[in-house]
Amino acid sequence: MALLESSKSDINSPIIDFTLMGIDDRNHSPDEFDDKDVLIIIFICNHCPYVKAVMDRFVAFREKYKAKGVQLIGINPNDTVTYPQDSFDNMKLFAEEYSMNFPYLIDDTQETAKNYDAVCTPDIYVYDKDRKLKYRGRFDDNWQDEKSVTTNDLEKAVELILQGKDVDFKQIPSMGCSIKWKS
Repeated sequence: MALLESSKSDINSPIIDFTLMGIDDRNHSPDEFDDKDVLIIIFICNHCPYVKAVMDRFVAFREKYKAKGVQLIGINPNDTVTYPQDSFDNMKLFAEEYSMNFPYLIDDTQETAKNYDAVCTPDIYVYDKDRKLKYRGRFDDNWQDEKSVTTNDLEKAVELILQGKDVDFKQIPSMGCSIKWKS
């Protein structure tokens, strides 16, 4: 598993549209959540140890912020032929195991991940009400041990965005396994 960091994105760039199948067997796209003040897109997968280490934190974060107009969308971009553990059926099992409370979509063509310039899992993109990118960075400062976290970067960014403020701290890239691209 190659460890990579998310690349730097153009803050204030507009959201990139997509329509992808969810584990609920429905298509989903960003405009479905136009009523939300913050939309967070996370490229994740089932087998990545970095994702597994923070998955409960994503679920708890969603629970904490759902009444505040914050929506998460998980997208699995991995090659499911080479990595069958990331298959659509296994996505359903993964979502059940972690009690996921947000849509989990498959990017089987990998076009969405490429359009977003996604690099790793997890790779986090946070958009404001106008669907401009305001944050692309890590979840917090300790993916390995939640009890040792001293800085909740994603939470700080979302709080600022909800207040209509700019994210005014250094955005440290997310890190995780490389996306498994099709050959």
